[in-house]
Amino acid sequence: MTAEESFRLPDLGEGLADAELLHWNVAVGDIVTLNQVIAEVETAKAAVELPSPFAGQVLSLHVAEGDTVLVGTPIITFAVDAPSETSREHAQTDTSAQSAPAQAPAEQAQTDAPERAEKRVPVLVGYGATSGTSSRRNGRNRAAAAAPSAAPPAVAATPAPTPAPSRPQPLRPVIPPVEAPAIVPAAEAPSPAPPGTVRPLAKPLVRKLARDKGLDLSSIRGTGADGIVTRQDVLNHLTLLEQAPEPAEPISPAGPTSPAEREERIPIRGVRKATAQAMVRSAFTAPTVTEFITVDVTPTMALLRQLRGTTYLAGVRLTMLAFVAKAMLSALSRNPSLNSSWDEEAQEIVLKRYVNLGIATATPRGLMVPNLKDVGDLDLIGLARALEKLTVTAREGRATPSDLTDGTISITNVGVFGVDSGTPILNPGEAAILCMGAVREQPWVHEGELAVRWVTTLSLSFDHRLVDGEQGSRFLADIAATLAAG
Repeated sequence: MTAEESFRLPDLGEGLADAELLHWNVAVGDIVTLNQVIAEVETAKAAVELPSPFAGQVLSLHVAEGDTVLVGTPIITFAVDAPSETSREHAQTDTSAQSAPAQAPAEQAQTDAPERAEKRVPVLVGYGATSGTSSRRNGRNRAAAAAPSAAPPAVAATPAPTPAPSRPQPLRPVIPPVEAPAIVPAAEAPSPAPPGTVRPLAKPLVRKLARDKGLDLSSIRGTGADGIVTRQDVLNHLTLLEQAPEPAEPISPAGPTSPAEREERIPIRGVRKATAQAMVRSAFTAPTVTEFITVDVTPTMALLRQLRGTTYLAGVRLTMLAFVAKAMLSALSRNPSLNSSWDEEAQEIVLKRYVNLGIATATPRGLMVPNLKDVGDLDLIGLARALEKLTVTAREGRATPSDLTDGTISITNVGVFGVDSGTPILNPGEAAILCMGAVREQPWVHEGELAVRWVTTLSLSFDHRLVDGEQGSRFLADIAATLAAG
């Protein structure tokens, strides 16, 4: 006995009221096991896989891919096995069943046969009663098999040589041989002979040459004896084709003409929508200040190359970003106001004694800022490993809502795009964000002399309600001093 069970979009946490269904992993008629991933949805925080809470057959899908669904809405219905009522009531009916006359098995089978035939429903794709569509298809297949096979298509090939038609000699004047065959202008070249006319005369090697070059012999004027097409005639014809101007293409309007064809509209959903709302909220609520500093990071670059060459760090992707992040964590211990938030309702500054470091990451679904939880005490190697794992997870769309919330301070690296600096917007709820520019070799005054050094520009945006100019400046200078010292 089977029953129908509907699966409703669950509450994915973080107070999210809806989600966009990215794609289905199952179709109607599929057999699904318990906890099998049946769909992927995207919330304002991240993409999430939905496991099936039932084992059974998919009866219907209530939501199309790309639709936005409210939490609690049925999205799929299953046919699942249900406990039989007869088995539950067996103990109660056992006594009465013994007193009642038993029906003969043969009679019972004859009585139940029509009922079973009526209730027989195919439960697997490709099984059960044959549908009308398949009957018509089988009928067409049988008719096609009974019909005589059509003749195979003719294969293009060089026609076999046939005897030239007999023609009276007086009707065909003899053309005297030409000492130096001249190139016939295109204007004087005769038009190709229509199909079915006399086959042009040419030797087998000449025919092969024309066939290899893709030429029709009937379009070439023969200058040999009796009008035979010579090898030189074929080469002259190729020269004419190469020198002839290409036919002018008709001038078409440049690009689409209607406004609808010249524009593309992209719906704002999921992560992109949440990011846009967060940036607007941050830009118009937090009074932001941005400061810049250019620093010689040659010692840090030398240390980076040295550590990369050690066997101890084999398999660890050590980058300049890890050094910048470690310098920021070190500076936070001396400038704690940069790791705080503003409580508007209570009108209080919340000073946080833990660090959840956010890393702005470009992903196929848009900008994400996943954060590393409680990284204040990580060493350089542990920080490098955590950064690599976090960025890979975000770019593959596997970041969870927990990874994208509760950040305390962030870093954005525009240097990977070759950009020198920028004025980043604060992540909502955070006091500061550090922007790391490209590291380049530049002329720099070092120890009183002009030298080529590795130089980068750092910029810091901070919420002026939480951070004074002195505090922000000291924090940025502290990071720069650490990188300059290596």
